[in-house]
Amino acid sequence: MPIIVDEVVISVEVNNQTTGSNTAGTQSNDEKQLLITECVERVLEILEQKKER
Repeated sequence: MPIIVDEVVISVEVNNQTTGSNTAGTQSNDEKQLLITECVERVLEILEQKKER
């Protein structure tokens, strides 16, 4: 029996706490950007798969 997903829910929690040094903050921003990029790619893949059905 096939499973059909009608809705995708994405929730995000954002904390605006500052870190102790600037270099750690820069790495953190880079890591955040990579995470966002990966999430967007996955969502687009899911939407493309849904479109193919």
